Amino acid sequence: MNGRTEPAQAETDAIARPPLVRELLLVVGLFLVYKFGRQLATGHTAEAFRNADRVWDLERAVHLPGEGSVQNLLLHGDTLIHLANTYYATVHFPATAAFLIWLYLRRPAHYVWARRVLAAVTAAALVVHLTFPLAPPRMPAATGLIDTGQVYGPSVYGSPETDHLSNQFAAMPSLHFGWALMVAIGLIVATRSRWRLLWLLHPLLTLLVIVGTANHYWLDAIVATAMLGLALAVIRPQTSSGGTPISLRSPQRTVTTAGRGAEKLVPAARDEDAVVVGAGR
Repeated sequence: MNGRTEPAQAETDAIARPPLVRELLLVVGLFLVYKFGRQLATGHTAEAFRNADRVWDLERAVHLPGEGSVQNLLLHGDTLIHLANTYYATVHFPATAAFLIWLYLRRPAHYVWARRVLAAVTAAALVVHLTFPLAPPRMPAATGLIDTGQVYGPSVYGSPETDHLSNQFAAMPSLHFGWALMVAIGLIVATRSRWRLLWLLHPLLTLLVIVGTANHYWLDAIVATAMLGLALAVIRPQTSSGGTPISLRSPQRTVTTAGRGAEKLVPAARDEDAVVVGAGR
């Protein structure tokens, strides 16, 4: 069984891992399309503020907790709010990039699936940004929230009138939260540790940060979650060379890592069933 399992795993990994240069070009291209595409949504200030009033009123109508309660917690100390601003400004892209790189190198069978899901969610988000410009809660005076990035630093945004590098009216959905949630789901799926559910702390912390810094509404995260759920339902994992679907569950231990002692538990005369089960893995 060892002789069959190791080559089969190597073959699966080789087929699952696409060429590195192509992947680099693809990921960079997707990022540039998204970055430039966001610029098409600029110049809709009045509409963005009208939509902000609608979102704020809807949240109050359905009794969602006020974003101000989270911000008040962060404002208990300058250090805490500074850390939250730093997290918002520096973790989003590096964490997602590190996630994709790790999958590519260590879990190639899950890499293409994760990249496709992230690309689909990002593309859908761009469509929403173009059709539903939305001012973040730090902008409308009616929210009573402050722009923590501008007041305490660091800030990733300049004045909406002079900032030509980003579209600040693209609050919904929150890709900060959508990407963070996908990173957690992907790592839970691709790792074996009994503590892997702790990866959910990343999107949870991201949620508190994006709301507490007044960069997003609760609804922005809810919409991002719904879009990610739809993408996960539609985009299935690729199959191995034999046509067997790659499981979304955490990887099972292979014979080389855990099967040496297990072979002694199965009588040689009954190995037919064991071989069938082992082949399915």
